[in-house]
Parts: sequence; C-alpha cells; structure tokens
Amino acid sequence: MYPTLVFGLLLLAASIRYAISPERRFVPLQVSLGILTLMAGGLGFVTGTIKSFMATGAVTPDERWIWMIGLGESLNNVALALVLLTLASLAATVGAYRFSQLEPAG
Repeated sequence: MYPTLVFGLLLLAASIRYAISPERRFVPLQVSLGILTLMAGGLGFVTGTIKSFMATGAVTPDERWIWMIGLGESLNNVALALVLLTLASLAATVGAYRFSQLEPAG
C-alpha cells in the first residue's frame, strides 16, 4: 500500500496545484501519476492475492476458506487507489473549470 499511497499523494498534490494555478503543463503529470497510482493499487492487490493463495496450502483443510480474508485485505490497495484518484479528479475538475474560464491572451 505504501507505493499506492506515495503515488496517490503526489497525484493529489499535482491536482491541487493545477486547481490553484491551472496550467497546461500539469495535465500530463496528472495523467501519468493517475495511471501510476492505479497500477500500484492493482499490483498491490495481485501480489496480496498471490500471497493469500500461496498460504492456503499451509493451513488445515477446515481453515482453507481463510484466503477470503486475505483477498479482502488485498482489495484495500485498490480502494486506496480509487479514493486518491477520486480526490485528485475533483481537484483536477476545479482546475479544468478555472482553465476554461481564463480569457485568451492576445
């Protein structure tokens, strides 16, 4: 979850910066950090799920259902990524609105 959190907080900071001062140069940064945040959340989910399934062989047959707890824990990575992406999208929307209201120079 730490990579997801770090990338997501960087995305949120870039989106807030864009909302405060909407400049075209911040858009590619937001897009790439958004993809990176989502990918980190997905990778955390996949690696957590793999670990949960691998541990299933080490428990007794009546405890084999425990993988579902690991799966639920692994989904926290995706949830964190989605929360951070949602907050960043709200800030980016404010920036995009403010950008659209700027009068053209010239």
